[in-house]
Amino acid sequence: MADRAERLMGHAVTRGTRAMRAHADIAPAYGLDGLHGVREAARRLEHALDVRVVAFPQHGVRRAPGTDALLEEALRTGVADLVGGIDPEGFDDDLDGQLDLVFGLADRYRVGVDIHLHDSGSVGSRTIWAIIERTRALDMGGNVTVSHAFGVTPAAGDFEAVAAGLGEAGVALTTVAPDPSRVLPVARLREHGVRVGVGSDGVRDSWSPFGDADMLHRAHLLARALRARLDEQLSDAFLTAAHDGAALVDLPRADFAVGAPADFLLVDGECLPQVVVDLPPRHAVVRAGRVVAREGRLL
Repeated sequence: MADRAERLMGHAVTRGTRAMRAHADIAPAYGLDGLHGVREAARRLEHALDVRVVAFPQHGVRRAPGTDALLEEALRTGVADLVGGIDPEGFDDDLDGQLDLVFGLADRYRVGVDIHLHDSGSVGSRTIWAIIERTRALDMGGNVTVSHAFGVTPAAGDFEAVAAGLGEAGVALTTVAPDPSRVLPVARLREHGVRVGVGSDGVRDSWSPFGDADMLHRAHLLARALRARLDEQLSDAFLTAAHDGAALVDLPRADFAVGAPADFLLVDGECLPQVVVDLPPRHAVVRAGRVVAREGRLL
């Protein structure tokens, strides 16, 4: 696991990634092996990459008895930095039970929460509101993320209310920009103060052999899913992946301002919109003032 994770994470570095929130599956069948593997890979790449590891109950909590104890062990021993959850009602059939466990552990061990929510319709809406309520009650604003959040779309009847609730509670969202119907409406969510980042789901893992661990490519896909036409829209897709993503993992903004970290990538391009469209090769990747990759090779 450590070798596989290191190869993938190292490849991401060569494409310009400076930080990653890595979701490592846990289940009674294999315990915390995945978490330990990802943690070891992160140690090997610590000169080039910041990694926050999520203890992620991919098989559910109620559906996989014993997972609750593994989640607590992962946090108690410090092998995980955040606690995850997945479709508490639609998949695990235990909305309150899973969320009470996840938020209870997060509160006890003072860690963040990252819940993957694929449910839409009334199930997705109920789950979002339940997350908002627990975030408010535990004063966890800024430390809770809902990934995918397919139910948060302009077509949803309660979109404006949900967006306002997310913004007020400090719950962030991330999208993998799968298609125009399920991509998060980034601009409209920002109007309500919702922080939105971009993720790369299913990168050559147990679910799929596809995925290139290239966040510039993900910015390209975000722009396409949002039907970007103008230069400002193309640039915004990149900045959502770069600056907004950095904010979600507590990294300072890398924007060449005085005092900003010396983290950047070097490409041939006339302007940022053209780079987003054409996806040129990364000639060099610099982290903290040090070249960590050149011409696609990790140094």
